[in-house]
Amino acid sequence: MNYIQIIGEQRETGGKKAAKAVRYAERIPACIYGAENINFSTTAKDVRHLIYTPEFKLARIEMDGKSHDCIVKAVQYHPVTEEIVHIDFQELIPGRAIKLDVPVALKGVSVGVRAGGKMLQMVRRVRIKCIPENLVDHLEADVSHLELGQALRIKEIKVPKGIEILMASSIPVCQVEIPRALRSAAAAAEKAK
Repeated sequence: MNYIQIIGEQRETGGKKAAKAVRYAERIPACIYGAENINFSTTAKDVRHLIYTPEFKLARIEMDGKSHDCIVKAVQYHPVTEEIVHIDFQELIPGRAIKLDVPVALKGVSVGVRAGGKMLQMVRRVRIKCIPENLVDHLEADVSHLELGQALRIKEIKVPKGIEILMASSIPVCQVEIPRALRSAAAAAEKAK
């Protein structure tokens, strides 16, 4: 797993007024939910590589000599400036199941793409449930067998032991689309017969 180190500064009080004071000091108010709830603040520079990435990464929050391994649960943005105004983290407690979204990586080159089709990925993240010991940073979906017009569904993703997918099994993850040029060529070939 890939960890991003975050230095936190514990806050004694919560609420709107305290959060506003933290933002005025150019810091981001945040909370860790877990065995105990902790209010703290951090900088935009510390969380940049955790928030603005398509990859799944864990946060290791260092605060008052203690380390907390967490996942990002929710991020709130300012409606105009799109700056981060608040972050919620969930602490990873060994043996306690968590629900989270992980990226889906397509593996291989499909037969349909080699024949001139176009790969469309409809689902980029899948919701899973597992304990922290079984956590993965992505799930792989093998697309090498897909032909023109075929789709790969959630149920066809190979899932490691100890992980449960919490999405409907019939949802298409990706599909090989038949381009218009190939469709018109096939139609012309049918008329010629």
